[in-house]
Amino acid sequence: MKAVRNILLAWLWLTLCPAAFGQTVVDIPTRPEVSQRLLVIPAASPRATVILLAGGHGGLGIFANGSFRWGEGNFLIRSRQMFAEQGLNVVIVDAPSDRQNAPYLAGFRQTAEHAADIKAVIAWARVQYPGPVWLVGTSRGTQSAAFIGTQLQGTDGPDGLVLTATILSDNKGRAVPAMALDKLRIPVLLVHHEQDGCSHCAYADIPGLQEKLRHLPRTGLLSFQGGANRGDPCEAYAHHGFNGLEKEVVAQIATWILSTEN
Repeated sequence: MKAVRNILLAWLWLTLCPAAFGQTVVDIPTRPEVSQRLLVIPAASPRATVILLAGGHGGLGIFANGSFRWGEGNFLIRSRQMFAEQGLNVVIVDAPSDRQNAPYLAGFRQTAEHAADIKAVIAWARVQYPGPVWLVGTSRGTQSAAFIGTQLQGTDGPDGLVLTATILSDNKGRAVPAMALDKLRIPVLLVHHEQDGCSHCAYADIPGLQEKLRHLPRTGLLSFQGGANRGDPCEAYAHHGFNGLEKEVVAQIATWILSTEN
């Protein structure tokens, strides 16, 4: 019984104390009377910081102990420790305090308020950590990352963008290729599964996006095949979420980021 109790106490400690895993939960002020909750995982020997923007409705509901109400399976969220192991500080962004109920970030990703929130996150990251700060979005998160990249320049904005499983067409709003991408002045990496079955993310549409990024100082495309494909083609455990390829995808993203001159 004593051994069982000790196991339970150890589990409780790890559950209630995210710092035991080297992660912390931080709330920072953004707009008036609005705060932004972050889950932060510092790398052992950091060379850059990545701000991870999940897809879907984006309402992660990060608890004080570092667990999630929603989104644990999202590609970027479930791969968070892998980014840290590649020498990248990790900052995961929840919906802001005034968007903690449905529809969360739906209809909000391309607004001045969203840009203000992420501007505050970037500023916080620059104070906390040396080195470049990149935005990494997946699926609907690419609409956040790309929009913010067009709105914030210089130290206010990111040093680069990584768009994974990019929203290339959208009947509910503005897809990434339809944004004012000519305003971008930073490196952009596209990461896409060639067999992505989501109707918003057809690989055949990638060349059109690449054409709109030709003016940038550095662009790249990482294409992947294979892995596992389960469930809804637009969800995280289909090819859309790089299921079964996480380590390879994260490693190649990190290599690209760290080889970019900033």
